[in-house]
Amino acid sequence: MNNEVFFNINKIIERDSKVTTYKFALLRGVIDIIQENSPFIDLKEGRAHIPTGLLIEKWLLYYFPILESSRLIPQIIGESNLAFGNQFLFIIDSYKKIGGFSVFYNDLRTKGIHPNLAREFIELVKILRNTITRMPMKYIGRSISENYYSIFNYEYGERFRIPSILDRSFLVNNFGSFSIPLDYYEAFRILGSFINGSDSILFKWAEFSVNVSGKTLSFEKVVNEVLKSPITEREIRESKKIYNDVLFKQGSVYCVWTGKKIGKFDVDHMVPFSVWKNNDLWNLLPSEPVTNNKKRNKIPSVELIERQKKHILDYWGLINEKHNERFMKEIQISLLGNVQNKNWQNDAFDRLKNSCSYLINNRGYEEWKI
Repeated sequence: MNNEVFFNINKIIERDSKVTTYKFALLRGVIDIIQENSPFIDLKEGRAHIPTGLLIEKWLLYYFPILESSRLIPQIIGESNLAFGNQFLFIIDSYKKIGGFSVFYNDLRTKGIHPNLAREFIELVKILRNTITRMPMKYIGRSISENYYSIFNYEYGERFRIPSILDRSFLVNNFGSFSIPLDYYEAFRILGSFINGSDSILFKWAEFSVNVSGKTLSFEKVVNEVLKSPITEREIRESKKIYNDVLFKQGSVYCVWTGKKIGKFDVDHMVPFSVWKNNDLWNLLPSEPVTNNKKRNKIPSVELIERQKKHILDYWGLINEKHNERFMKEIQISLLGNVQNKNWQNDAFDRLKNSCSYLINNRGYEEWKI
């Protein structure tokens, strides 16, 4: 196990496709299986081999309450359905009549799925197998390597006969296996509970508060309060007013990223709001709308920042002139620290580059270049 593995895991979580929750379900499932120290895990030839059926079981248990919820919990971007959504909803609706999620869980673990649902259940788990192996397993790691299946390998099992009892054993014995490199296995074994959140500081904090309250508080309520941020929206009014004044007087402004003269602009967070909830004036600069849309939640590259140094410093000077006290307080706290000299522009600019470099190279956020 080495630092590169942890960096790669960070990149996978931050950069790999986020069109659906499949990636998260796959990583969560693998980590849970490893954390449970499943006796089915086989370490050989530099990889950890795990029955795919164990992963299918995890997905059944993850997605059942989500799809059962009376409140829509989106799992995919757009109006498409999950690949297994219709089949799963049939099972869910059928189990509502005989006890719901807990009965489904007990049947899956011991008694076997209700015989009247055997055909539908087999169809569902086959679709789950195909979804897992042809989608997240195939694409996870594309932010690191251009190759498909760069981390996960999958081996189909032999064609199976339908047993009399459809339970966990049926899943384990009939759906092949997958493997991951031993370095990733070790990383998930040691730090997986922190990645999944069950041993995270926030989780433990909330758990402590619930227990001390005599369990009169719900876990969800405490987590919501613990995570509450004083910054609740992207506050850009002051910045927009500054650039509108420039637009009114000069007829155009310059896009901070392309240098083009533009008559319409968006106020862009240089370091994205989703990454760093920062509405400081120095972080809010005008951008061509189409360019801002392409940038989204990516981190500008050090080379791009350096190339656009003149525009960034020009805007900083303009903002400093309009809102000196606020601007200097914010840039001192966020970028300058204890540095106090007349050459603050270059010092702050260098700190901006260092911050973006750290987010790209250490935290795994996606780099943005024009």
